[in-house]
Amino acid sequence: MTIKTKKFVLFLCSVAITAGLAFEPLYRLMKEGLHREYYSHVPLMPIISGLILIRRWRRSAEGGAGSPLAGIAVAGLGAAFIVMDLVFSLDLITHAEIRTCGSILIVVGTFLGFYGAASLRKALFPFLFLVFMIPLPLAWMEHFVSALVAASAVFSNMLFAAFGVPFVQEGSLFRLPDFDIIVAEACSGIRSSLALLITSVLAAQLFLNRPWKKAVLALAVFPVTVFKNAVRIVTLYLLSYFIDMRIIQGGFLHRSGGFIFFGLGLVMMGFMLWLLKNPKEAWEKVSIPLR
Repeated sequence: MTIKTKKFVLFLCSVAITAGLAFEPLYRLMKEGLHREYYSHVPLMPIISGLILIRRWRRSAEGGAGSPLAGIAVAGLGAAFIVMDLVFSLDLITHAEIRTCGSILIVVGTFLGFYGAASLRKALFPFLFLVFMIPLPLAWMEHFVSALVAASAVFSNMLFAAFGVPFVQEGSLFRLPDFDIIVAEACSGIRSSLALLITSVLAAQLFLNRPWKKAVLALAVFPVTVFKNAVRIVTLYLLSYFIDMRIIQGGFLHRSGGFIFFGLGLVMMGFMLWLLKNPKEAWEKVSIPLR
């Protein structure tokens, strides 16, 4: 067995071991944890990262000289996280956070030790992408959901006004003709916003070459999410008021129609990506009718 093959096998072993370490808390979190929907994206993250790393393997890892001391330092920090998790009695989310963070650091340290800093820089994105696996604290997620609800209420106000619908707004409650609508946490679109964020980060990495453009695309997720939330709320009200009240009382569009409006969000993010990728072409197309 060649040295290159030995390094590859040992790296795969470290991935398998750390995957086993992270599996138990993440599985429990998604099965038993409060607000499990906040973490439904987690299983896809290592798969996507692995596919990207495989695609970049030849130009990133092969032939790289290792950095054993740096690798041991990073992997040692990850091992310290694992030990801390084993020693202290932590709540489920913190347990999953610490264990996952430690596992990622061990994988990164192993790669750095075998293939070196230059190879790690070339393969940095798939390792950074694993950060999406780390569950955020519940309090952070609840603050983000509250922000989505508040912003969705603001956008809904604007759309109701644009359509000439009379209403009285009391916080996230809209008093409307025939019935009231409240913008609840279930209307926040937290899962779709996470999906849009992950998709935008991937798309930015594939199609954009400037860091500021990548940042703009990622930041655009928030307004796009609240806009499509507002469109969903106003659409449900108008269809229920003019066509059939059963639509708002548990019809398909209310219960399971989120994917339709998620599609609207994807289209908007795709348009934003096109603007950022081809600003000259976009400006020419917009400026022609203005002349």
